[in-house]
Amino acid sequence: MLLSAAAGLLGKKSDMADEQTSGKPNAGLSGFFRETRREIAKVTWPTRREITVTTILIVVFALIVGVFFLMVDTALGYIVSKILGM
Repeated sequence: MLLSAAAGLLGKKSDMADEQTSGKPNAGLSGFFRETRREIAKVTWPTRREITVTTILIVVFALIVGVFFLMVDTALGYIVSKILGM
């Protein structure tokens, strides 16, 4: 059952590949750039406000994580120095 489903998918995939290569006269580099431009036009780009808010959140989070690891490193260093008697 699983093999028949896989064979069906493989058959559909090869049919799609045949349609893509045989039905398009714009093959080559110019066709690639044309299709790329169409796909980029479909992208929903974030607004300037979304970018600003996201950047601020990332910087704040990085600072918080940095301070956390600084405190953990300092505490572990203190504990290890007390254990080793330094």
